[in-house]
Amino acid sequence: MGKKRKIVVIGGGASGMTAAIMAARNGAEVTILEQKDRLGKKILSTGNGKCNYTNANMDVSFFRGEDPSFVSSVLHKFSTEDTLTFFEKLGVLSKKRNGYYYPKSDQASAVLDVLCMEIKKLGIKVCCNTKVLSVQKKKDFLIKTSEGTYLADALILSTGGKASPVLGSDGSGYVLAKSFGHSMTPVVPALVQLHGKGTFFKMVSGVRADAQISLYVDGKCLASDTGELQLTNYGISGIPVFQISRYASFALYENKRPLAVIDFLPEYSTRSLTALLEKRRKENTAKTAEEFLIGIFNRKLIPVLLRASGIRSDLSLHEITKEAMEKLAVKCKTFEIEIIGTNSFEQAQICAGGVRTRELHPETMESQIVKDLYLTGELLDVDGICGGYNLQWAWSTGVIAGTAAACFERKERENR
Repeated sequence: MGKKRKIVVIGGGASGMTAAIMAARNGAEVTILEQKDRLGKKILSTGNGKCNYTNANMDVSFFRGEDPSFVSSVLHKFSTEDTLTFFEKLGVLSKKRNGYYYPKSDQASAVLDVLCMEIKKLGIKVCCNTKVLSVQKKKDFLIKTSEGTYLADALILSTGGKASPVLGSDGSGYVLAKSFGHSMTPVVPALVQLHGKGTFFKMVSGVRADAQISLYVDGKCLASDTGELQLTNYGISGIPVFQISRYASFALYENKRPLAVIDFLPEYSTRSLTALLEKRRKENTAKTAEEFLIGIFNRKLIPVLLRASGIRSDLSLHEITKEAMEKLAVKCKTFEIEIIGTNSFEQAQICAGGVRTRELHPETMESQIVKDLYLTGELLDVDGICGGYNLQWAWSTGVIAGTAAACFERKERENR
C-alpha cells in the first residue's frame, strides 16, 4: 500500500468538515486547521438554531453569482437527495416543512454533532485555535500557523467569507486565495438588514406585516419577495428583505441609490383596494382617517401611511376626497424607502461576491491556477437565498473538493 496523500483543510465550517470527511473516506491523511475554539460554530446559528440544511426545491435560479452554469454543475454532482442520504447515514433523520429540510430533532447541534463524530471516527486531526499565517506552494504546500508548520500534498481552502466574523469567517481566506493568483468579485453583506432614509422608523419600530418588497436600482426592479416584513428603528428586516439585500448591497457599493418599494397588501390590486377603502369610508363617515384604517394595518403604521398620502390623521372621513382615497390606496401598494446602507458583515448571514468560479474546475473544485489547491463554500462568488441553499452549497462543494483532492493520484493513473 502506497503512502497516504496528506491533505490540509483550512477552515472547520460546513464545507471544510464535509471536505475533510470525504478526503479521509477516500484514504487521505487529513488535518483541519480551525482558528476558533471548536468546529462548525456557524452551523449552530443556522435556521434559528434548527439548521435548515437543504431544500426540496433545489435549482440554480435560487443562487447568484457570475457563472450560473458552474452552480448547476456542482448541484448536479451532489444534490439535495445526496445531502439527505449523506446525513441520514451519519444518523440525522430529516423532516420537511414547506420544502425546507430540518433535522428531525429540530436541533442544529445534531448536524454538527454527527459531523464531529464522523471526523473523530475517521481519525482526522483537528487543530483548533490555530491561525494560518502564510501558505507557500513549492513541491508541497507549506502552511505556517500560530501553532506550528504543516506540509500537505493538497490544500483545501474552506475559510468562509466575511459574514459573522465572530464565528470564524473573517475574510482571511480571500487573502490566501489572492496570494495564489486568484481574482475576486467585490464582496458585500448579503441576507442582511437594510437601513432606510426617513424620520418615521422609530415610530414604527417593531411592526411586522405580511408584505411584498421589491428592490429597484436605476428604475429597474432587480428582485422581489413576499413574506413577513419587520420594521426597525433604522429600516427594514425579515426574510423578504434578506432575499433582496444582496442587490441593495451591490448598488450601494457602486454608489447607486437603491429603492425599496413595499406593498403592504399584496393580496389586493390597487383597484380592488381603492374600492375597499371607498366602501369603508362610506360606511364609517363618523370615524377619523386614522380610526378607519384600524383593523387593516398595525396602529403604529397608520399615521405613516396617511402622512405619505397627504392625509391628516384627525380628518373626518367625510372630509376626505375620493382622489385622496385613491392616493392612499396607491401608497399602501407602493410605499417607497430609499436604502442608504446595510447592517455590517457582523450581522450578515452570508456574503455575496468572492473568488471567481471561472478560475476553478466545477467537477473537482480544483484551482485552474494552482495544482492541488481546492476552494469551497462561501469563499466563492456564489450566494443562495434563504432556505438551506447556502448550506447545500457548502455540502456540495465540500464533498466534491474532498473527494477529488484525495482521489487525484488515482485519477491521474486512470487517465494515463
